[in-house]
Amino acid sequence: MLRLEPRPAAPAWLELATPVMAVIATMIAGGVLFALMGFDPVAAVRTIFWDPLFGPAASYSRPQLLVKAGPLILIACGLAVGFRAGIWNIGAEGQYIVGGLCGAAVALAAYPAEGAWIFPAMVLAGAAGGWAWGMIPAMLRNWFGASEILVSLMLVYVAQRLAAWMAFGPMRNPEGFGMPGSRNLQQYPSAANPELVAGTGAHWGVVAAALAVVATWFLMSRHIRGFHIRAAGLAPRAARFAGVSPAALVAFCLGLSGALAGMAGLFEVAGPGGQIIDSFGSGYGFTAIIVAFLGRLHPLGILLAGLLLALTYIGGELAQLTLQLPAATVQVFQGMLLFFLLAFDTLTRFRIRSARAMA
Repeated sequence: MLRLEPRPAAPAWLELATPVMAVIATMIAGGVLFALMGFDPVAAVRTIFWDPLFGPAASYSRPQLLVKAGPLILIACGLAVGFRAGIWNIGAEGQYIVGGLCGAAVALAAYPAEGAWIFPAMVLAGAAGGWAWGMIPAMLRNWFGASEILVSLMLVYVAQRLAAWMAFGPMRNPEGFGMPGSRNLQQYPSAANPELVAGTGAHWGVVAAALAVVATWFLMSRHIRGFHIRAAGLAPRAARFAGVSPAALVAFCLGLSGALAGMAGLFEVAGPGGQIIDSFGSGYGFTAIIVAFLGRLHPLGILLAGLLLALTYIGGELAQLTLQLPAATVQVFQGMLLFFLLAFDTLTRFRIRSARAMA
């Protein structure tokens, strides 16, 4: 029999190699899956991971890389702060949706007025909406000891129903001939989130994601609050003896991650999404969990992981068009990636030993 024996200390090279090994294992396992489905595995993997950057359609797909990566990185930065403290926000998708609703509400209330104040007000409203939605599990944990994992996850479904109600009711376009969905904010100049540099895909959401990476690095490595977060994650009891308030830390981490997710929702609805629809919500909040762990909860790692996961989105769409792969290809790849990441993470903390050798 084989047993897992805890390592005294994980080798630094193994921790750095784990995400790379997880990506390689995902490619191999994905190739096997494609072969079993009757597709050419080499062509499928190349289409997903190579063609979006260097293939015939690269001129279109490269700009989309930043469009997809922006919200993933922005949300993952907030999640990583909480995860480092042992505070598990699994409901960023709900905060993303509510942030988009709040930001869109400001634009629709101001329509058809024009002014430079509208878009900044939308950003603030999106952040406030996500913050408020994130504070619900924070307050329930602090006041009643409820699990923030369950509460934040269940609130995702509440947010989805709220978005559907808004699309069919208060936010429905009065000029939309009764169809569900709000006005298209891309056609409202003061509320639009356009491409800042032509041909790059960069909009204000990408700028916010870049700033979030820098701010998260500063918070975790140079600020006293970052020390409190790391201490609470490594030794909760010691952190309390050092004067760290668990309740304040829960409120800070869930509020911060909610605000960043809400901003991501606003940038999406004012940019690529364009409007509130009954199915608003792209799964970015869940995928950002993979991004955070694949990036080792480090801002630079999150930046690279966000680009990689965005590549799987774009490559999956390209594979659907060119190879007729099923639409669930991206989700399967992302699930495999998380599975292999967790598996290899286990090997960084434990070594495999035979029971006889341990005896």
